[in-house]
Amino acid sequence: MHLSRRQFLIANGAALALPTLPSLAADTKNKTTKPSKKLVIMYVPNGLVRRCFFPGEEEGELPGFVGGFNADKTKQEKRVQNKPGIYPLELTSTMQPLSGHTKDITLVTGLDRTFKNGQDVHAQGASCYLTSLSPEQAQAAGIRHPNGRSLDQVIGDKVGGSTVFRTLEISCNGFTAPKESIYFNNISWYGPDKIAPSIKDPKKLYDRLFMADSYQTHLKDVTDLVLADARTLKKKLGRDDQETLGEFMEMIRNVEIRIAKQRKMVADADIKTPKNEILPRGEYIKLQADMMLLALQMGITNVSTFMIGPERWDATLRYEGVFDKPVQHHNMTHNQKGDGYKALQKIDIFHMEQLAYVLSRMRTIKESDGSSLLDNSLVTYGAGLGDGATHQYYDLPLIVAGKAQGQIKQGRFIRSQSGTLNSNMWLTVAQLMGLDIDAYADSTGVISDLWT
Repeated sequence: MHLSRRQFLIANGAALALPTLPSLAADTKNKTTKPSKKLVIMYVPNGLVRRCFFPGEEEGELPGFVGGFNADKTKQEKRVQNKPGIYPLELTSTMQPLSGHTKDITLVTGLDRTFKNGQDVHAQGASCYLTSLSPEQAQAAGIRHPNGRSLDQVIGDKVGGSTVFRTLEISCNGFTAPKESIYFNNISWYGPDKIAPSIKDPKKLYDRLFMADSYQTHLKDVTDLVLADARTLKKKLGRDDQETLGEFMEMIRNVEIRIAKQRKMVADADIKTPKNEILPRGEYIKLQADMMLLALQMGITNVSTFMIGPERWDATLRYEGVFDKPVQHHNMTHNQKGDGYKALQKIDIFHMEQLAYVLSRMRTIKESDGSSLLDNSLVTYGAGLGDGATHQYYDLPLIVAGKAQGQIKQGRFIRSQSGTLNSNMWLTVAQLMGLDIDAYADSTGVISDLWT
C-alpha cells in the first residue's frame, strides 16, 4: 500500500498517521474505498451483579448457587432457564448509562463456558475467555495450557495485514507492583504458553502507537508539526476534512496533556494513598480508550482487546465519584448478602459508563465514506464469570454493539437457549469479521439471531 507524505505528519523520527481524509483520497484514487471493519473486545473483571444486569431478575429471588473453587459444579439445575427468543431491549438498572445507545447495542444471555478444575476460577475466567478451553480440556485435546491461539489473534491474522499492528492488547490495571500471576491480567494469547501481554502504562501505549522517541521531545515535535506541516496540508482539504484534521490534532494534544497529568498525580500522591496505582480510575480508563480509538481511526490496528480491570487482584482502587475511599472490587463481590450487592452494583454502573463513553466517541468519529467508526465496528462487552459471588461459568453477561457494516440489527434482547456455548458467539464474531471458518474451540454453531 502506497502512502504519500501528505498522509503523515512527521518530525525528528516521530510519525503520526492521519485519519482518513476524503480530500486526499482523490490523489490516491481511493474515493470509493470501503473503511476497514474493526473489532473491539472489552472485558470486565469479577463478573457482574447478575440480578441488576439480567432483565426480569432484579426483584426476583435468585437460586442458591454454589460458589468456591468448583465454580458452581453442582446445583446448576436450579439456574434460571431462558425462554429462547428475540425480545425488545430492556435497560436494567445497571445498563442505564447506555440509555443513549439503545439503537447501538444488543443484550445476549444464556451463554456458557464449560468449566474444569485445574486452575483458579478467576485466572481461568480471564485467560480462557477468548479461547473457550479450560486447562483440562486443552490437555485432553493435546494442547498445552493456555489453550492455543485466542480469538483476537485468529481474527487479526485475517484482517490485520494492512495495519501496523495485527492486534492491540490494552489493560486498565493501574497497579505497577505485581499482585497476581499474568493469567489474571490477560485475555490474549499468541499460542500455547505464549501470552500477548496487555499494555497498562498509558505512556508506553502512547509511545508504541505513535512511535515517539521520548515523551518530552514528542510533545514539542507534534506542536511544531501542527504549526508547520498542517498549515500547508489544510489548504488542500475541504471544509469537513479541515474540521476532521483539527479535531484529530486536538485529540492528540489532549492525550499528551492527560498523560502528563496522570504521571504528576502519581508522583504527588499523598503518602496514605497507594503509589502503585494510576489515579483517578475513570480518567485512566478513558485515556487508554482514547488511544485505542485513535489507533483504530488511524489504521494502526483493526483489532483490539481492552481489559477494564484485572481479575481478582485483591488491592484497593479509587473510583472517583462513586466511593469516598478506595475499595476492593473482588472482595466486594463476595459480600453481596442483604444490601451488599447495591454497593457492588455501583462499580458495574461505573464500568458501564466507560462503555457508554467508548460508544459515544466511536459514533462521532467519521470514516472516509462519511460513516462512523461505530458503523464499521463490532464491539463486545462481557465478563468471564457470570457472577463474582458464585464464580459461575454459565449465563455470562454479554453486550454486542456496533453495526459491523450493516451485518447486525441492534436494539434487541436475544435470549439464547440456556447452555449455548460462549464459543458459538466467538465463532459468530469471527464470521462477521470475514473469516471463513465453521468451528472455533468447542463451538456447535453460530448465534444466527445476531445477523440482520
